[in-house]
Amino acid sequence: MHLPDTFKHISVNPENKSLYLDESNLAPPMGRDVLIKVSAAGINRADLLQRQGLYPAPADASPILGLEVSGLIAAVGSEVTQWQVGDRVCALVHGGGYANYCTIREDQCLQVPDNIELEAAAGLPEALLTAWHNVFERAQLQPGETLLVQGGSSGIGSIAVQMAKLWRAKVIATAGGAEKCQRLKDLGVDLVIDYREQDFETEVKDFTEGRGADVIFDMVGGDYIQKNINCAAVEGRIVNIAYQNGFVAEIHFGLVLMKRLSLMASTLRPQSFDRKAEMALAISQHFGDALQHGRLRPVIDSMYPLKEAGKAQNAMAQGQHFGKILLRCHN
Repeated sequence: MHLPDTFKHISVNPENKSLYLDESNLAPPMGRDVLIKVSAAGINRADLLQRQGLYPAPADASPILGLEVSGLIAAVGSEVTQWQVGDRVCALVHGGGYANYCTIREDQCLQVPDNIELEAAAGLPEALLTAWHNVFERAQLQPGETLLVQGGSSGIGSIAVQMAKLWRAKVIATAGGAEKCQRLKDLGVDLVIDYREQDFETEVKDFTEGRGADVIFDMVGGDYIQKNINCAAVEGRIVNIAYQNGFVAEIHFGLVLMKRLSLMASTLRPQSFDRKAEMALAISQHFGDALQHGRLRPVIDSMYPLKEAGKAQNAMAQGQHFGKILLRCHN
């Protein structure tokens, strides 16, 4: 595959935080790194925070926005053993995703099955690894247990509910509005709660006959923290990946004590390449067949050209989307 001397990417204007299309020299991959000719990149809320200077990139990461991509392997480093030029992959990247070429260590990539469009696969890596790490590794969801996903219409939420159903768990999810709720029902969710019209505490308790949810996967935070505690089952596990309603809340810890609850939280980006590689391998082992046969699929809301990254981020900030918003990085 012929490599150009330069690549296009999105940069942030430090003065007004606007996004613009930029160009830089393209370096060949070294060692265990692969160079991906990017078909599409996923938009994540972390990108919006990084753009505003609120979520700085790690010292060893690319300063370019973007945490997940899909595309074709364009070149490989001298120590690469897992991939060949031309392979279809999606990858969790250490920054650099808003670009038409991106470099990442080989074991951060997942194979894209033939039944999934290459561009759509950009909606998989961040969601798969985040859901796997938090719902299955940290919260230890078991078959037959009940999972409550707060924010089921998000890219991560729409993947998490599919994974949990494949795990033979009962799944409850919240969303805002009839259309989003119907789409979650179409994904097989057992109980969908419209948080604009219904009280999710009451609905969860009614559905579980007063028992509560065994695992709660939350990206809302704020006033939901206490509500999650209220509707968690005895020995329940609550895991947060974001706090969109705020990091500060007044909490009554009596129920945490009486129910023997576990409160957890995590972010994915600061974790080591080795740790992320373990997650990617586990996902391939447990869900590779489901991906291969179409039982687990990325849910794509919309696609924007790379040069319209600002519009794509605005769409995410408005919160009307269902599933992933992507950037098309090659014409």
